[in-house]
Amino acid sequence: MERQQDYVLRTVEERGVRFVQMWFTDVLGTPKSFQITPAELENAMQEGMTFDGSTIDGFSRVQESDVLAMPDAKTFQLLPYLGGGPPVARVVCDVVNLDGSPFEGDPRQVLRRALERARELGFSFFVAPELEYFYFAQMSGEPDGVAPIPLDRGSYFDLTTNDVASELRRQTVLTLEDMGIPVEYSQHEDAPSQHEIDLRYTDALTMADTVMTVRMVVKEIAAQHQVMATFMPKPLFGVQGSGMHTHMSLFDGDNNAFYDDSDEYNLSPVARHFIAGVLTHATELTAVTNQWVNSYKRLIVGYEAPVYISWARNNRSALVRVPPTKRGKRDSTRIEYRAPDSAANPYLTFAAVLSAGLIGIEKAYELPAEAAANLYELSPAQRLAEGIHALPGSLSEAVDAMERSELMAEVLGEHVFEWFVRNKRAEWADYKAEVTAFELRRYLTSL
Repeated sequence: MERQQDYVLRTVEERGVRFVQMWFTDVLGTPKSFQITPAELENAMQEGMTFDGSTIDGFSRVQESDVLAMPDAKTFQLLPYLGGGPPVARVVCDVVNLDGSPFEGDPRQVLRRALERARELGFSFFVAPELEYFYFAQMSGEPDGVAPIPLDRGSYFDLTTNDVASELRRQTVLTLEDMGIPVEYSQHEDAPSQHEIDLRYTDALTMADTVMTVRMVVKEIAAQHQVMATFMPKPLFGVQGSGMHTHMSLFDGDNNAFYDDSDEYNLSPVARHFIAGVLTHATELTAVTNQWVNSYKRLIVGYEAPVYISWARNNRSALVRVPPTKRGKRDSTRIEYRAPDSAANPYLTFAAVLSAGLIGIEKAYELPAEAAANLYELSPAQRLAEGIHALPGSLSEAVDAMERSELMAEVLGEHVFEWFVRNKRAEWADYKAEVTAFELRRYLTSL
């Protein structure tokens, strides 16, 4: 730790960094920060920086407001997208109580607890998400119900001329690489002006920090070109929404615990139990992986998003997909959880899915049969006969399932769990009270 702190202090001095942003995240995954000068940095890394937690949603009550932001020196990065002035850096912080104990309202601490549970069982957890998002023409003022304007009309893998959207994605990838964030590949997605950036496998805590960083870089570079980037799950009617398909695996030391060369699918018993755990508890964790009212406009039949709780190898209508293991590369054995959207809190999402999988391993859940058919084409009776159920169809249904879940209460901890449920109940109540453009179009003149 001291060596990492020395590297940070030396880099700040050698590069002439004038400000260091202290990053952390509220319960919903909204990025928060404040800036300090290099003169305060050494003290911040040793003792933390006090701030008023009562001002952050889901953090402290007024009577217990002060908390500490403790920089994690491993996360120090220069921010090249903030050009044109003195260099600026950032460091991701853990939020702790004044006595140094982990603060229960910090999503990063939630993920740390889940990873520690995995370590107790002998595993480390690695993930690689695919982040989808849209570019739109910059809007003046607040949205007023008018559909946003895409920048292109491309589709899957389209090689377009060097238009604005393609250039923005290229600049974003180059900036991420400059920051030491490896991108596996990027592409145009299916919907107009929809793009995807796939991140290279790493440990879950580093990746959660990285997801927050990527979302910030995408938005910052777009704004610099008078363009709006959004990770809203379903901003356009009639096209697919933005998911965060997440590839994941467990390692036992240097060995991929999901791999078994004696199995026809190369899936070990650990992998099978993990998948079974995720499927068994999928309904309970959906409020976390898909936490917005708008998330459930994406999780509908017909737009490639998962709706039914099942697993398969090459069937993309399934909730959990098992990609083929690359020849001679046992470490590539993994599963893909397809429900999360790219507006989810990555700390809570990774913690929830991991914990469901670990329960499956501990209790040796039995993996159901693979879903070979296109689930969208089966009738309700056929799905029922196969024992295949649907994910929650709305935020309200998802929160109901979450509130009944002992697993989610344990994973999130009492503080985050209770606040999250209250916040999502309030969001649903606001949504129910809203008179939408759909209702006005359908009813205003005919009723």
